[in-house]
Amino acid sequence: MTRSPQWQRIPTRLSLAQFEQFVLPHLTVGSRGPAPKLTLHSVFNYILQALYLGCQWKKLPIEKDQQGRPEIHYTRIYSAFRRWQAAGCFDAIFIGSVMTLQENDHLDISVIHGDGTTTAAKKGGDNIGFSGHKKVKGDKVVAFCDRNCNVIAPLVSAPGNRNESPLLREALPQVTRIAQAVGFTLKGTVVSLDGVYDCRINRKAIFNRAMIPNINANPRGRKLSKRGRKPLFSIAIFKERFSTIERVFGWEDKFRRLLLRFERLSQLHYAFKTLAYTMINLRHFCQG
Repeated sequence: MTRSPQWQRIPTRLSLAQFEQFVLPHLTVGSRGPAPKLTLHSVFNYILQALYLGCQWKKLPIEKDQQGRPEIHYTRIYSAFRRWQAAGCFDAIFIGSVMTLQENDHLDISVIHGDGTTTAAKKGGDNIGFSGHKKVKGDKVVAFCDRNCNVIAPLVSAPGNRNESPLLREALPQVTRIAQAVGFTLKGTVVSLDGVYDCRINRKAIFNRAMIPNINANPRGRKLSKRGRKPLFSIAIFKERFSTIERVFGWEDKFRRLLLRFERLSQLHYAFKTLAYTMINLRHFCQG
């Protein structure tokens, strides 16, 4: 069987050197109480294992110590996950991954591709709605990636019954915020989207940020073509989405925790998604 190219192997655990380089500078470390028996590196890898395996916290395969007992209780791992999520550590790790890509010339932002994806919810919870198009109850997110399948903007979330078109106006400020934080400019960048986002307000929002929209025209049931000047649209750029943003969503499905949403709290589910997108960005440096 042919092995996938090296840059397509998404890491599911980090070595100590990789953890200290990409993750540790963005984690909050306690200053009081006794020293932990397990390192932060091991705890973070257990969180990655929960993301990859998709199992319950209490079913995590935890290593045994010298006495034959689990080296850590699963509730301590969950507590660390909740603490880092509340402190915004996962968002900081994601921004750090984008900055690392920029410093090593792995970003190609001449064209950025955006799209939305819907995740079905196994249980109830907040930020959930029924999608009449997908025929599932869940939530959706909108994300952006560059031409090298690197996620450059954090996700914008909404219930499954929300239309994706208005979400673009919420996602664009996130894109520009990341660009300012990392230090690259999006002036003249082509924003490629499908026909769901085709409306005058979205095109104007993109133009106002000095970017160029490349949106497939949505006929909306018209029998005749719309009058007036045709907007700019390149079919070649549009077809790149199938090897960029759609590939990113396919890589996301490698992490079984994200195939179905089990978390009742949406911020925990989105923290897992942010962590998965971070691992996709770090595939250039951390081979798993």
